[in-house]
Amino acid sequence: MKQVSIRPVWTIQSPDQPPLPTRLIELLVQVSESGSLLLAARRLELSYRRAWDLVRQGEAQFGAPLLLAERGKGSTLTELGERIVWADRRIHARLGPVLESLSSELAEELGDALRESPPALRVHASHGFAVERLIERLSSDGLTLALSYASCSAAVAALRDGECDVAGLHIPHGAMEAMTLAHYRPWLQGLGLTLVDIATRRQGLMVRPGNPKELFALADLARPGVRFINRQSGSGTRLLLEGLLQVQGIDPMQIAGFEHGEYTHAAVAAYVASGMADVGFGLEPPARQFRLDFVPVASERYFLLCRNDVMDSPALRKVLALLRDPSFRATLQDLPGYDASMSGASALLGEAYPALVADE
Repeated sequence: MKQVSIRPVWTIQSPDQPPLPTRLIELLVQVSESGSLLLAARRLELSYRRAWDLVRQGEAQFGAPLLLAERGKGSTLTELGERIVWADRRIHARLGPVLESLSSELAEELGDALRESPPALRVHASHGFAVERLIERLSSDGLTLALSYASCSAAVAALRDGECDVAGLHIPHGAMEAMTLAHYRPWLQGLGLTLVDIATRRQGLMVRPGNPKELFALADLARPGVRFINRQSGSGTRLLLEGLLQVQGIDPMQIAGFEHGEYTHAAVAAYVASGMADVGFGLEPPARQFRLDFVPVASERYFLLCRNDVMDSPALRKVLALLRDPSFRATLQDLPGYDASMSGASALLGEAYPALVADE
């Protein structure tokens, strides 16, 4: 099956001027990461002179500086330059999984037109960093996948309707387990399914470095002057947070920004890191990626729900072999807040969670 690659490209334009070169945006991102215009130019295979030309072109269009350079001290972005970089990071964080899903859909459509063999495995999954690593590795090993990142509810609905073979789902440990199982039970009752563990992971508060507003518990979200960024309605993370707030007697309407949701954990982290919110709720890896502090709140089990009739297929055997491979387990273990010690373990769904399949 042909591979389709989509990446976001954006620019800025005034009515009476040409658009800002996208190459300049890429250059500013590299300066932010390297602290040097020279290194940034080398990474993009630009001459140093061409890099300065791009910076001056951008500064002329904005009428404001983008970069400060001191001999022997490298290069520093101005506030405007930093805002452009954070806009780029938020765009990629928000659209990454969406574009990956769309790429998979388009590849499958092209494969149909070319009369190619169908994908070996259809996967609908809540986005997470362990499952992302799993998909990347399986694809690089030559396994053809039809992938759709979606909310947990959408993934289990697709499994119920026969639109996928495998669904990625996360269930919290502890007091929130029963409520979450009750939510997904209508879709899963009566299906023959096997659960395959990927990892356990931590969800919690993403806060700015040093936690300047001293946000250590969910009750702190309702304090005056605290700006919050949520996940989108229907996501498993939003469901978890709403349940935790209910148990603790915290009114979501008292949380400023509660109804504003982002579609990925990375987008939540980027939103906080750019200064647009004081705190978000999500996974630890993007918090660390964007140099935020992280306050653990809950742990959960992320796993694949597989139709029993695909468990003996060559594709599922490859999935299990990879999850049980010590080197791949080490890759997952390196993710902040992840525990992959049970990766690849399998059990019938009714054995793992009897409440999900029990009769009324």
